[in-house]
Amino acid sequence: MSRILIVEDESIIRSALKRLLEKNDYNVSDAASVAEATEQFQLADFDLIISDLRLPGASGTDLIELARPVPVLIMTSYASLRSAVDAMKLGAVDYIAKPFDHDEMLATVRSVLERTGASPEPSRPEDTAAASNQTEIIGRCQPMQELFKRISKVARTDATVLILGESGTGKELAARAIHEQSDRAGKAMICVNCAAIPDTLIESELFGHEKGAFTGANATRSGLIESADGGTLFLDEIGELPLEAQARLLRFLQEGEIRRVGAVQPRKVNVRLIAATHRDLKNLAKVGDFREDLYYRLYVMELRMPPLRERGEDIIELAERFLQSQARKLDAGSLSLSPATREVMLGYHWPGNVRELENAIERAVILADGAQITPELLGLDTDHLSLSALENNYEQSNVELAASASAGGGSNRRARTDLSLDDYFQRFVLENQEQMSETELARTLGVSRKCLWERRQKLGIPRKQKK
Repeated sequence: MSRILIVEDESIIRSALKRLLEKNDYNVSDAASVAEATEQFQLADFDLIISDLRLPGASGTDLIELARPVPVLIMTSYASLRSAVDAMKLGAVDYIAKPFDHDEMLATVRSVLERTGASPEPSRPEDTAAASNQTEIIGRCQPMQELFKRISKVARTDATVLILGESGTGKELAARAIHEQSDRAGKAMICVNCAAIPDTLIESELFGHEKGAFTGANATRSGLIESADGGTLFLDEIGELPLEAQARLLRFLQEGEIRRVGAVQPRKVNVRLIAATHRDLKNLAKVGDFREDLYYRLYVMELRMPPLRERGEDIIELAERFLQSQARKLDAGSLSLSPATREVMLGYHWPGNVRELENAIERAVILADGAQITPELLGLDTDHLSLSALENNYEQSNVELAASASAGGGSNRRARTDLSLDDYFQRFVLENQEQMSETELARTLGVSRKCLWERRQKLGIPRKQKK
């Protein structure tokens, strides 16, 4: 188990990050300053140090030299992103912007530990589900297998890559897989979310600026592209890049050089570009919101991340993997997915993709009282549940109830498959509402109480009379 030290003066951030890492099987210690870290711990005992850039007393960058050769990951806000780049020049292994996404933090930590040879735990058989050397993305469906093959092929080149896909499909994980399988794996991978940086700052952040180039430019600064020299630059949400910055980026791709804001002479750089977006760049180009020439420069190699709803049984495999992980972290014992839950998962639209699935499983494990995860524990929005899946769930529930009633000598209720969904719903509710509460009805049907109420209103099904 890898040992990680967090150095962060804000107690809320420090405790939240500690909980996140401990839930993912890391051994975590924490300190509020560099002085406290050096007084309480032997820095060489850790596999990774995660430190805020600005701390009371000494700067977080002081840990780079104090802890060497232990890697130091710097946390910073976008307001001080340039300082983070300077930290990497001093020897920081990587940086991450605050507020950070949990998945982003975990992916960065795993990447750093793998590069430094301190993997948190030995690989398990289920980790080999993906063909090739994918460590962060799993999947057995045909679209994912094709994706793995493309990643393996493109990683061996320096070609520009455009990753397309909905939010939550794992575009950054695919970009990291390309970088880690390439000849640039030992160099920096700089990740930038173009939507998170104000338009007025994006050119300076990417290309750097000269002293006096604009108000507030009190010193010459190198940009993020320059800092990625020899490595990889990942531009997420590139569709949000302003047109002015697009023109500069196009020259970088064409000539392999950049010019800082306010500078006269260009600088040569050797950077591999990977871009990602959930938007349709071709249509944006048609209406003038994205440069057409830049679009075709990016379109050298395209990777499409399949949405979770198109991945078939991968949904169940991912859910079971998340379930095992969450049950272990929360000490919840042995848990399994009920047949009705599997039906609901396979029929759900998953607008939030893999991230939504993981969050739903975590919620379910927290709320579970028994050994099975039932549909209502997932907290899914039934507006995104296909009618066929909902009907299958009702059918399964009715079959189970009928079998139970028959075994117990109850009324002879048989599941009907020739009814419409609304007829099915109405019949089930009217037959069972006398002996079941609203909560029990909703749970058995695999819907929320709100959905049950809304369907009562739609179909005119009266509530049972209180005695």
